[in-house]
Amino acid sequence: VWGTGNSDVCYSDRDHLEAAGHSCVLKDAAVLETSYEVERLISQGIVDAGLIIHLYKAGRFLLGKSIPFGAIFGGTDINEDVKNEEKHRVIGDVLKEARFALAFSREIKVMATKNWPHAKHKIYIQPQGISTKPSENFDYEAFLLNAGIQVSPWNLQLFLLICGLRRVKDPLYLAEIFAEWHKKYPSVYLAIIGPTVDLVFTKEVTEKLQDINGVCLIKEIPYLDLQAVLKRSFAVVNSSLSEGMSAAILEAMDLEVPVLARDIPGNSAIIKHEETGLLFSTPQEFVQLAERLISEPELKRRIISNAKNYVHINHSWKVERQMYQTLIQKLQVNENT
Repeated sequence: VWGTGNSDVCYSDRDHLEAAGHSCVLKDAAVLETSYEVERLISQGIVDAGLIIHLYKAGRFLLGKSIPFGAIFGGTDINEDVKNEEKHRVIGDVLKEARFALAFSREIKVMATKNWPHAKHKIYIQPQGISTKPSENFDYEAFLLNAGIQVSPWNLQLFLLICGLRRVKDPLYLAEIFAEWHKKYPSVYLAIIGPTVDLVFTKEVTEKLQDINGVCLIKEIPYLDLQAVLKRSFAVVNSSLSEGMSAAILEAMDLEVPVLARDIPGNSAIIKHEETGLLFSTPQEFVQLAERLISEPELKRRIISNAKNYVHINHSWKVERQMYQTLIQKLQVNENT
């Protein structure tokens, strides 16, 4: 779905491939009901190779097709779909046909190899590359006003949770305790921002937040505007039940905004507690850590500095580009040569 973390990866990959002279056609697997549209693109000679993001949702549409393809693990495929017998089988078939598969971390490769040993030789590791460029003309005060946040930017501590609205992102995990905290300290707000992915769940979230103060739900905004909001936020929050590798966390690190994230494998793979971010396991622990972040400026400075350095070393956009341009060559040659 456009506006989610996987779509950000998709746009970034397109930039990498077009820079190497390739032409790209982007298709959202969420709106495909059958593989007919994929077959049409192939039969008309519009595409001669594929690159899928999410081995179940997208991968199933390329099974048995006449074009070579590569795959990128998305997060829920390796963390959630693996628990479903039928989806597990489909992902295994996708890995058999794929020329290569890309994991964002060593942990993802280990899990994938454990579940599908036959694919070990074709799974590569490449952490997401990060490049940030916040909009310089974004009207932050108007954004706050439209969100219903009635605190001046100078007194506000805005905690930003960026996610597509679906259950696995668990955006309501902190809502009630944040409302209690906001009642004591009216300057703290939690803004949940992102696209609708699950209509039923989005309705649940909207109805729940109508009766909660200090927590607001904001529709998605243009990508560079979102980075401008992120840069002005006090901290970025991630409360997901599972993650592949959160681009929002990495962008926050690059923009020198501290991160508080739920202690799950996808987050702990890129955050070292109290060094490059803060990890929490309960809503109560979140508030304790957030209060430390507010009251201990040295802790905040240390986390920001270490996180910026971590992203610079481990999430180079240039290195990512080189990896994609190298891997795509596997789709241009005969597999037996």
